[in-house]
Amino acid sequence: MLGAFANAFRTPDLRRKLLFVLGIIVVFRAGSQIPAPGVNVANVEECINLTKDGAGAGLYNLVNLFSGGALLQLTVFALGIMPYITASIILQLLVVVIPRLEALKNEGQTGQTKITQYTRYLTLGLAVLQATGIVALARSGDLLQCTQPLLHDNGTATFLVMVVTMTAGTAVIMWLGELITERGIGNGMSILIFTQVVATFPATMWAVQEQHSWWTFGVVMAIGLAIMAAVIFIEQAQRRIPVQYARRMVGSRMFGGSSTYIPLKVNQAGIIPVIFGSSLLYLPAMAAQFNQGSDSIWVEWINKYFVSGDHPIYMATYFLLIIFFTYFYVSITFNPTEVADNMKKYGGFIPGIRAGKPTEDYLSYVLSRITLPGSLYLGLVALIPLIALALIGANQNFPFGGTSILIMVGVALDTVKQIESQLQQRNYEGFLR
Repeated sequence: MLGAFANAFRTPDLRRKLLFVLGIIVVFRAGSQIPAPGVNVANVEECINLTKDGAGAGLYNLVNLFSGGALLQLTVFALGIMPYITASIILQLLVVVIPRLEALKNEGQTGQTKITQYTRYLTLGLAVLQATGIVALARSGDLLQCTQPLLHDNGTATFLVMVVTMTAGTAVIMWLGELITERGIGNGMSILIFTQVVATFPATMWAVQEQHSWWTFGVVMAIGLAIMAAVIFIEQAQRRIPVQYARRMVGSRMFGGSSTYIPLKVNQAGIIPVIFGSSLLYLPAMAAQFNQGSDSIWVEWINKYFVSGDHPIYMATYFLLIIFFTYFYVSITFNPTEVADNMKKYGGFIPGIRAGKPTEDYLSYVLSRITLPGSLYLGLVALIPLIALALIGANQNFPFGGTSILIMVGVALDTVKQIESQLQQRNYEGFLR
């Protein structure tokens, strides 16, 4: 593997791409450390230390994770990549229900370019909304549940400048991601998400050692490596459905007669169900936070069961939501009817299965069967940080579980495969054997 890295850096164009990606990552992380105009940095750091792992920080764990810890520090890149992720998910869902977007998707590259443009506009709109909410919470002191003023000035001018700055930061992040995709290696947005998640890894692991002991730290590392190996195994697992194409004459030439397969991954939905489940569980907790002054029974009930992640009811609800959203997302992203129609159109068939409706029923059956272990796997991985929170008092962003490890493993595998393919083009021995 080290030899493959050396070969990659010996190739001029590949070395240039790798160094370009590293340069973008440096710029990205620098922007995540620069405070937005009007932020009282000293008070923010003091409040973060006082409310670490508390309710104030816990409500924004997911967004804070995708910003690499920049959200609670109110930096220029405080919103991170989360508005783009949300916009991409929304567009994927709208493609299924809006005929115009579905038609654009079927147009190929031209239509996809138009959908990407809509995603950018929606990202900026969501960034304005999120920045407005975050700055409003910071101005009122509810962001970190701290009595210290987080801003030097609570005036309207400072409010507007901070919102514009954070929104512009999101636009810059989108631009940096597209630069990596065009001139670097791998998917730019995925690499930026990976960078932000990995940025919180050392601090989280060191907190385990400080709160407990080196023995606990070693045990956590050993268990974490085992979890990572298991995640890699599941992420690579797939069910291959064989497809045979019949021979057919087109003019004077013979086409077809080849065989291929349809790869159905065990984890067909990726990390989307985990994000959906986390976001949905944050809504009642956030609503309860905005009504802390009232004596309502529902506020007390939510604070008891849905604010602390180590409660069994919270864990069970989270697990069931992930299973539901896994089936929901797979059902809207993989259409057995469309796949069966395309196979029939081009003379393809599954050996032993008739073309048309029987093929559609067979694909639906296999997909539902393979989605069950995938959904259980996602639910168990997502519960790892909550179990660690209950056992050793770790942060809910515990790196060996949940969205953290799914992002780290998924993006790392995809990027390594792309480097591998470029190395193989130059007859070098690559990473994967």
